[in-house]
Amino acid sequence: MLDPSRVPVIVGVGTVKDRPADPSLALEPVALMAEALRRAEADARATLLDRLDALDVVHEVSWPYADILGLLCGTLGINPAHRTYGPVGGETPVRFLHEAAQRIADGTSQAAAVCGGEAQHAVAQAQKQGIALPWHPRDENAPPRNRDYLALLQRRVGLDMPIRVYPLYENACQAAWGQTPQQGAAESAALWSQYSEAASRTQDAWLPRVVPPEEIATPGPANRMIAWPYPKLMTANPLVNQGAAVIVTNLAVARAAGIPAARCIPVLGGAAANEPKDTMARPRFDMAPAMEVVLETAVEIAGGDPARFAEREFYSCFPCVPKMARRALGLPEGTPPTVAGGLTFHGAPLNNYMLHAACAMVRALRGHAPGTLGLLYGQGGFVTNHRTLVLGGEVGAAPLVTRDLQTVADARRAPPPPLVEGRTGDATVETHTVVFRTDGTPDYGAVVLRLPDGARSMARVPREDAATLGVLMESERSAVGRTGRLMPAAEGEVQTWAA
Repeated sequence: MLDPSRVPVIVGVGTVKDRPADPSLALEPVALMAEALRRAEADARATLLDRLDALDVVHEVSWPYADILGLLCGTLGINPAHRTYGPVGGETPVRFLHEAAQRIADGTSQAAAVCGGEAQHAVAQAQKQGIALPWHPRDENAPPRNRDYLALLQRRVGLDMPIRVYPLYENACQAAWGQTPQQGAAESAALWSQYSEAASRTQDAWLPRVVPPEEIATPGPANRMIAWPYPKLMTANPLVNQGAAVIVTNLAVARAAGIPAARCIPVLGGAAANEPKDTMARPRFDMAPAMEVVLETAVEIAGGDPARFAEREFYSCFPCVPKMARRALGLPEGTPPTVAGGLTFHGAPLNNYMLHAACAMVRALRGHAPGTLGLLYGQGGFVTNHRTLVLGGEVGAAPLVTRDLQTVADARRAPPPPLVEGRTGDATVETHTVVFRTDGTPDYGAVVLRLPDGARSMARVPREDAATLGVLMESERSAVGRTGRLMPAAEGEVQTWAA
């Protein structure tokens, strides 16, 4: 048994959902965080907040504050020496939990908390109704998010948002897996229905109802197509008011506080790796080496058998992510992918979903026999940042595992093709999407292309080219591998492609 003062265990989890009819009565993000921390302390059944020596706050978007760390600490009357406010990224809750555990394993921390909160639903409702929210002042000087790291041609083509980039992976994966678009959509719908089933049982889920696959797969007024092949019910839902918090201590502190051993969930370790931020600097869209290596390490921590994970949380902004993760782990179709319910049905408090998933994971593991394992897999950016964390197992049996696998992922990744602009002639679809308007009609197509010499290019398909848009959205035949004509750009416009 390791020194109990160096064994990290999760002792308290807290979540909150706030959904008043009047947005002016809604809790602001910092209040959601404070309430989640209080609930985490109550869950631990011990006085811990005033003992925190570390606090990590997940990046908050819906209501930016000038000094969120100071405001939160002042609200709770706490003064942890270590305070961190995170960068943008859906993987950051997993990162912060791992780093908190590492500080405990290093002996530099005894009690730490990770928290986050968003109130985008209240903000949107207030804007719609013209209501001024009675919250702490916004930081009007908060820098806007820019995506200059994406290739200029990619931004000009209109592939500059997650909902427009993840379909590139979805369509490329379907083709690589030998699926027709119809088969791929059926797999996505069945998977998303599994997420909804979990959300129906999850504390503080935003949409806690079971949604059948047929409803998820069928576009309509309540489920309009967003970006082919994803309708609304296959996309993350950020319009939520939710907060979550996790308290991590060492085993000695937990024992001294009288926390029962059955409520202490060990942190065993995990791994991190990233893909290039510029998506066009990646060689292909049907796999992600960074995803593969972090999941492989998680399996290694579990003793080499992915079936040892009794519970799993696969990040679920869009279906391609958990579908890729399941295949990377070699798990059979139908394997339960979530404990929390996913970013569509549980709700997507922007960067903070995986902290809600961690809370749900802890609750689930407490219901299992001691030693049971759970896997958290988080992702951020455009299939960019990848993190795993293994929870559970035998307390204090092995040192915390921390692996930075960037070198391994980079070595596994082939050089990307050059990205070129201004070419004309034959060009073959590498992957694609079609972006839709709010009225449910196509706005434009966007295609990633390969040229005869192997170079990569990109182009739009204008709304007026209904025939080519139809090719991109065929249900029985993937457009990947289809050759058409790349045409020069008109003045001030981007180049186009036609089947």
